[in-house]
Amino acid sequence: MLHLTVIASGSSGNCALVETPSTRVLIDAGLSAKRVADRLAAAGVTPDQLDGILLTHEHSDHSAAIGVWGRRHGTPVFANRLTAEALSGVSKGVDWKLFQTGSHFQLGSLQVQSFSIPHDAAEPVGFVLGYEGQSLGFLTDLGFPTRMVIERVRSVHTLLIEANHDEKMLQDDTRRPWSTKQRIMSRHGHLSNAAAAEVLAGIAGNGLRRALLGHLSEDCNTPELALRTVRERLAQDGGGGVEVLCASSPGPAERLLIG
Repeated sequence: MLHLTVIASGSSGNCALVETPSTRVLIDAGLSAKRVADRLAAAGVTPDQLDGILLTHEHSDHSAAIGVWGRRHGTPVFANRLTAEALSGVSKGVDWKLFQTGSHFQLGSLQVQSFSIPHDAAEPVGFVLGYEGQSLGFLTDLGFPTRMVIERVRSVHTLLIEANHDEKMLQDDTRRPWSTKQRIMSRHGHLSNAAAAEVLAGIAGNGLRRALLGHLSEDCNTPELALRTVRERLAQDGGGGVEVLCASSPGPAERLLIG
């Protein structure tokens, strides 16, 4: 049995718990160490039960807990070399386990596949995690879906994908300077609702059963808008059978069965 619990997803922090009967790992840890521990406790998991933390990249909304958590709990942190180097100033004492981007490796009972994604970080990656024929993909931050990215997630059963902003809401936002908007909309920025919908429509029918929309902007998106945009796009392409949920919804985190 492969389970996913989204601990946090959004501009203020990202963290997810993946569990098999014998292995528990975090994907990112973008909250304070205390908040991660508190939310794990709400999910019935203690820090000493974790087998590792997989890092997608070094931005603080994905890595904020790493230094304190590593020193306090000793959980191994799996990252590529450039991501670890980017965090070297705040992660003294962390038990780094370095992998090469594009590699496959075993973490307990989980098969982990890493792959490069376009984003404005040192060496950002996505992940596909597999267990006994079930698979779970993570595309948390990416500017655009390359052909390789699509191929890596084409056969997953559940995909957590960024749906960061609604394009019109971002363009109309008066609090962000134009330079920031350009960065967000660039090929190394963040996926819009429409772009996420395009990715999902492209892989629907290849085993995809559920999509979780994550990393929603608090200012330039809403769960309702993201869900409607994606569901309408999937319905147009015959993917209406794919369950679409919002990972950023408020309330207690739901433990989802993958497969």
